Amino acid sequence: MDKSRLLVCAILFVAGVSFNAYAQDNVIDEVVWVVGDEAILKSDVEEERLRAQYEGYKFDGDPYCIIPEQLAIQKLFLHQAAIDSIEVTDSEVIQQVESTINSYIRSVGTREKLEEYFNKSMTQIREAMRENVREGLTVQRMKEELTSNIKTTPAEVRYYFSQLPEDSIPFIPTQVEVQIIVQEPKIPIEEIERVKAQLREYTDRINSGDTQFSTLALLYSEDPGSARRGGELGFMGKGQLLPEFANVAFNLTDPKKVSKIVETEYGFHIIQLIEKRGDRVNCRHILLKPKVSEKEQEAAIARLDSIADDIRNNKFTFESAATYLSQDKDTKNNHGLMQNPYDGTSKFEMQQLPQDVAKVVDKMNVGEISEPFIYTNESNGKEVCAIVKLKSKVEGHKANIRDDYQRLREMMVAKLKEEKLEQWIVEKQKTTYVRINDNWKNCDFKYPGWVK
Repeated sequence: MDKSRLLVCAILFVAGVSFNAYAQDNVIDEVVWVVGDEAILKSDVEEERLRAQYEGYKFDGDPYCIIPEQLAIQKLFLHQAAIDSIEVTDSEVIQQVESTINSYIRSVGTREKLEEYFNKSMTQIREAMRENVREGLTVQRMKEELTSNIKTTPAEVRYYFSQLPEDSIPFIPTQVEVQIIVQEPKIPIEEIERVKAQLREYTDRINSGDTQFSTLALLYSEDPGSARRGGELGFMGKGQLLPEFANVAFNLTDPKKVSKIVETEYGFHIIQLIEKRGDRVNCRHILLKPKVSEKEQEAAIARLDSIADDIRNNKFTFESAATYLSQDKDTKNNHGLMQNPYDGTSKFEMQQLPQDVAKVVDKMNVGEISEPFIYTNESNGKEVCAIVKLKSKVEGHKANIRDDYQRLREMMVAKLKEEKLEQWIVEKQKTTYVRINDNWKNCDFKYPGWVK
């Protein structure tokens, strides 16, 4: 198990939950390894073992051999990072801590439940996380520094592929490229005014003390992620919020006041400040989305039907229609070509496409234009109408150098990085003082150089 994963991802236990008292039957703690001038305690090993057990991770061997070695490797990287002046900024650590805390608040429901779970205040939880997160990020950066000069040529990738055993050649799932034209059904002015009037009513109820903001958010906000937390978003920087929202949220000064109505691509919001901390803000919001009428939806589908017919009749191309007629800001400047958020390319495995799009594309032939359909835009949650064109399709196959060069290159680079880091560990062992308690030496270590 990668130590950075233990320290950064498994935060529930990093946040100060101690297993030592009940895990060791009250045995006095002891130093089991020393690496350089850093000690590894029995309690450190036990905490990692119980964390892995909680996560369902199975060790391929004795955890009391594997875990101390992983912790020792971690200390080698941290020592080298100190020598090389590899640093992680406070803002990076805070961002990671807040991101993790927010994800766990979303998981358990409220800040209060998280505090109850840990029997600690939010301040104490943050403090307990901070150093572990800093170490995890530092190790990650040190590894990147050590492997940053690894380069490959096309000839080397071809040779690497030619040497792969048949059973090691990866299977590449079916991949498609999809172009899309989107029309958003028009929202009548009357519907927008209805939503604004509703938000003004909520504001009056909050300002008069009749109802708490969090109660109204829980009952009525159409942002499901924050609604169950009383509208709370957690600490965020300006760059994590939509500009229109951030401009208002960061200008709030009085937690008792409610903001003016803010319009974003998601709908209309009112905002309440909870706390400011440096360049980050925590606030609540209530989101209401204007409803699309069936009549307007049918009108959007009719427009797309007409556009599709004109393309099929060669009046203009799909690409030009996407550029000038599509209302999808993410694709219209790319001739309608959808971008895969997982790898930044235009190629999708079917399960990576939005579900409603995948259902349509699955039945299409290359070059075909679909009938209009309704789907939910994943970026803002709006129901929109669309037509798609299947630009290309490569059926699932075993990787080959012609079609899958980039995938094979990434495999090769990952292997070279792993080999370089392993060699670095072997060399670092030779110049690092290591002492292991006699009761902890009887192990088949991955790197035998620990015992000299």
